[in-house]
Amino acid sequence: MEIKVDEIKQEFEVKIKGFDKHDNLVVEINDTEHLIKIIDIKTDRFEFMFDNTYHETKISNSTSTELKIILDNMPMTLKKHSKLSEIIEKSSALSGGANSQNTISSQIPGRVISISVNKGDIVKQGDNIVVLESMKMQVAIKSHRDGNIRELKVKEGQSISRNDVVAILE
Repeated sequence: MEIKVDEIKQEFEVKIKGFDKHDNLVVEINDTEHLIKIIDIKTDRFEFMFDNTYHETKISNSTSTELKIILDNMPMTLKKHSKLSEIIEKSSALSGGANSQNTISSQIPGRVISISVNKGDIVKQGDNIVVLESMKMQVAIKSHRDGNIRELKVKEGQSISRNDVVAILE
């Protein structure tokens, strides 16, 4: 995976090695191994220790190919690969963060043509959340359980990718 820091204009080669016996993420950055311990994960931010130094990251935008973050007040763009989502999900489960029970995701790519709910609305299982246009068809993304809409992650006219989160339930 390549990591590009917007202000520095330098790319770093990152290899994800996996998890050690203490559930620390082991990564290799430019041929040097580092440990990352996830402290807390929320839907729009996470805290972690990187080689025993505390960091806070806010997620500003996420697509299927890039993750735009603000790390310790510095904007960064991470180019995603298939293993990144898997590692974020595992880290989230280990730290007790948000899980798939609280997120409503798109199963297909498309363009958001309407949003059926607002933040704070109560929804029932099967209620429409958003309607996408994909391949000249309209497809509704529905709630998989009862709950309250805590946050909407999309806007009308926005293009989204498969597995992008469209809303978060509480």
